Amino acid sequence: MADTTKTPAEKTTGRRVLQGIVTRDKMAKTRRVEVERLVRHTKYGKFVKRRTVCYAHDEKNESHLGDTVEIIESRPLSKLKRWELVKIVKKAPSRTLSNLEGAVAGADAAAAAPAPAAEAKN
Repeated sequence: MADTTKTPAEKTTGRRVLQGIVTRDKMAKTRRVEVERLVRHTKYGKFVKRRTVCYAHDEKNESHLGDTVEIIESRPLSKLKRWELVKIVKKAPSRTLSNLEGAVAGADAAAAAPAPAAEAKN
């Protein structure tokens, strides 16, 4: 018979790797990542954007709001966390992007909120 024992280097778990945008970073060691995908509409054939929200474990708290990150599937770490941060693909242009909180993934991160009208009068 063939030898079917696997060494640790030959792991073939087939864990999924996704790329998304960090939309919430207020929790310790946890990031909310939104992953966008295109799905073909069954009746009309038009491609529609869909998003998936994943909670990822960030051991060193190195990713922040607006960063594009790569995450990998892992064992369940908590009620919602099933992903781990692999690397930060692209840093956000600014760390003061509070307007990104809760925004849809893929929204323009560089667009800043307009100044309030009260400040413009002074």
